[in-house]
Amino acid sequence: MNEFDIDKRALRRSFNRAANGYDAAAVLQREVCSRMLERLDYIKQKPTRVLDAGSGTGWGTRQLAQRYVSAHVVALDIAQGMLHAARDKSSWWRKLFDSGKQSYLCADVEALPLAANSMELVWSNLTVQWCNDLPATFVELQRVLKVEGLLMFSTFGPDTLKELRAAFRGADGYNHINRFADMHDIGDMLVAAGFAEPVMDMETITLTYNDVKAVMRDLRSIGAHNVTAGRAQGMMGKRAWNAVLENYEAMRRDGKLPATFEVIYGHAWKPQPKKIADGRAIVKTNFKL
Repeated sequence: MNEFDIDKRALRRSFNRAANGYDAAAVLQREVCSRMLERLDYIKQKPTRVLDAGSGTGWGTRQLAQRYVSAHVVALDIAQGMLHAARDKSSWWRKLFDSGKQSYLCADVEALPLAANSMELVWSNLTVQWCNDLPATFVELQRVLKVEGLLMFSTFGPDTLKELRAAFRGADGYNHINRFADMHDIGDMLVAAGFAEPVMDMETITLTYNDVKAVMRDLRSIGAHNVTAGRAQGMMGKRAWNAVLENYEAMRRDGKLPATFEVIYGHAWKPQPKKIADGRAIVKTNFKL
């Protein structure tokens, strides 16, 4: 196992614990979701089957159901606690809106228990950074999409939490921050997975905090613990922690500590196949009778 591989059992436990208080702390996640929703204004497609891959407590799921009122929206998350919270929040919401059918599925985005060609829109907000094999994950997402279906997603780039990463550097010999893929590499992965016309862009969002404990508390509240294989298994020693505090304090600006998030947005389409099921190539001709 690579030292940066995600321990999925630890990840599931982390998000289960965070489910009840997640919405109060997930300011960034909700803001990124809102910005993704705005991008759907330019998409003419009106899907009838939608997958929210990594749905969390279902805020984005409910927005998608409101936008596509006749669609069947599947909320999928690795943590059962998140899905319970989503179902509880959806019960009152559905009384206000005449929405289509919704369902909830506890599963890993890297191994979707869904039929091929079953979804017209796959939506994923800040989830794929928790996948160990991102190229294979995009292959899986492409598999469940219908031809001419759309994948729209967001994730974090390499500069995410760069201040915290720098503060921990040299404090001990363990990983403390996840590793994030570069935007250009992600674009290449989409093409390799069989997607067409990938569009990628990036923006930087910086949150500010009064102290390091507040940074860590926010990350814990949304379940964003360090769950890499190379993490320390016990508590950090007092001397090492004091070194982290000192390192981060050196980055204080205008009385606040910054926490940078490099947010990557992407979307791509599943094209018509170039081969039929038995492997023969599809050749377009211009013959007229």
